[in-house]
Amino acid sequence: MKYFLIAGEPSGDNLGGPLMEGLRSLDREAVFLGVGGPAMSAQGLESLFPMEELSVMGIVEILPKYRQLKARIRQTALAVAEAQPDVLITIDSPDFCLRVARQVRELMPGLKTVHYVAPSVWAWRPGRAKKMAQVIDHVLALLPFEPDYMRAAGMSCDFVGHPIVAQPVAGVGEAAAFREAHGISADTPLVLCLPGSRRGEVARLGPRFDEALMQLRDRVPEIRVVIPTVRGVAQLVRDMTRRWPSAPIVVEAAEDRRAAFAAADLALAASGTVSLDLAANDVPMVIGYDVAPLSRMIIGMLLKTDTVTLVNLVSETRSVPEFIGRKCQPGPMAQALLHLIEDPAARQAQHDAMDLTMVRLGRGGEAPGLRAARSVLGAITPQPPR
Repeated sequence: MKYFLIAGEPSGDNLGGPLMEGLRSLDREAVFLGVGGPAMSAQGLESLFPMEELSVMGIVEILPKYRQLKARIRQTALAVAEAQPDVLITIDSPDFCLRVARQVRELMPGLKTVHYVAPSVWAWRPGRAKKMAQVIDHVLALLPFEPDYMRAAGMSCDFVGHPIVAQPVAGVGEAAAFREAHGISADTPLVLCLPGSRRGEVARLGPRFDEALMQLRDRVPEIRVVIPTVRGVAQLVRDMTRRWPSAPIVVEAAEDRRAAFAAADLALAASGTVSLDLAANDVPMVIGYDVAPLSRMIIGMLLKTDTVTLVNLVSETRSVPEFIGRKCQPGPMAQALLHLIEDPAARQAQHDAMDLTMVRLGRGGEAPGLRAARSVLGAITPQPPR
């Protein structure tokens, strides 16, 4: 069969690569066309244009490129119509992907459409699902509670597992080597500081996280702090930490980040999927997050859940303390970290919740990419009448 896939940013490309690998294992005659990055190229995709052209976020960033993005949407939709694939698979990046799907539906009304990553309608803006159902037939969900929301909106949906369960984690030896390399003894509390992967997040959360950890150090002087970061904000993090009274260890290479997660005793982290990275490494955590005042007000009015931490949501517990919006203040976050250090029962509650989260996300089962491939084939293959 012929598959047209579209990923608009690295996270989608990282889902698309394993999906293509799974499709090829189930369909030896698979032909791939579309837009993607390195992971999808490694599976044989020749991208219609560089995926990086689509990796823009925010109104200010999008406006200068609006005409170019609009042209790419039309180009992609026409390429789908020309290719006449058996299915269109759009991956994350809904602002681009769903606009393409809408134009494709006009050009090829009968083409099956699949979207990989359900919108978080359980958290806010539930109307997105019904709007998506106008152009999408089937959804591949990363979280186990999402299919019911998608089906209620009129689409079929399968939970296919979260990619976190397939990502490698460092072992005991690598964790010990990391501590030794940085002069951190085995009994010294090692705290991860994770203020985000975008410049705005780091600029907003970094000073608060720093102050929280300084207050924690007043109570537990022996703690060591490590900041695992990524290329896009690494220099900003290093510039920021030069002003800290006690400089943390900053690591950027992927293998160093993995080792730091494995070596850590607890973490102060921004809200987001990093909580699942911590859960995969069984690291107890405190979550903090804030946005600009206007965004805070709007999100506060739209938010539909009492927690935004994925470990809490998937495990159906509230074991991970979170400090969101105005509550994201150094003092309370420092106290929550101290509580985790001093209270074994609080740590155990998180260990139990994290273990349950990983099981529910698919740990120990079939690889998410293969599960996603089976779901795609099930959605586009005619089912015999019962």
